[in-house]
Amino acid sequence: MARTPSNMIPLGTIAPDFHLKDTNSNNEYSFEDVQGSKGTLVIFMCNHCPFVLHVLKEIIMITNDYRIQGLGLVAISSNDIEKYPEDSPELMTEFAFENKIDFPYLFDETQEVAKAYEAACTPDFFLYDNQDRLFYHGQLDDSRPSNGIPLSGSDLRSAIDALIYNRSLNEQQKPSVGCSIKWK
Repeated sequence: MARTPSNMIPLGTIAPDFHLKDTNSNNEYSFEDVQGSKGTLVIFMCNHCPFVLHVLKEIIMITNDYRIQGLGLVAISSNDIEKYPEDSPELMTEFAFENKIDFPYLFDETQEVAKAYEAACTPDFFLYDNQDRLFYHGQLDDSRPSNGIPLSGSDLRSAIDALIYNRSLNEQQKPSVGCSIKWK
């Protein structure tokens, strides 16, 4: 499995807007639609990536823990479905149902949203403050498939806590590592 790090874009970057179809509900969502009162977490992920599968339970726990505290959440899949049909919208719907994903899971067919965010890998985490400025762009934690380190979500949870409780955050952020986005 190839390890691709996230592109470390400058903190403070404004969140690009999007209008994408949700594979869970068939509704279309924009960034504004998914915003939370405290901030917004945008996760680039897909169905088949072993890195995503490794962290999925922790992602779902984080969404459940923080949504009630004012964090907006959305996941986006931007993979080329011609080369990776397991990431098709129909299978995204099944994947969401099987894994109890109850936040929007959007399909970026043109890959324009992934390019606008400069997303590079799955999973790739972008945490924005309530002014839509990038607050954190880094890893979930140090756990990776087969490295023996248990999942904790510690890096992302620390960033979300800092955002919600108005604490300072270390500007040195470790990039997320995962499979590359499958570009057309």
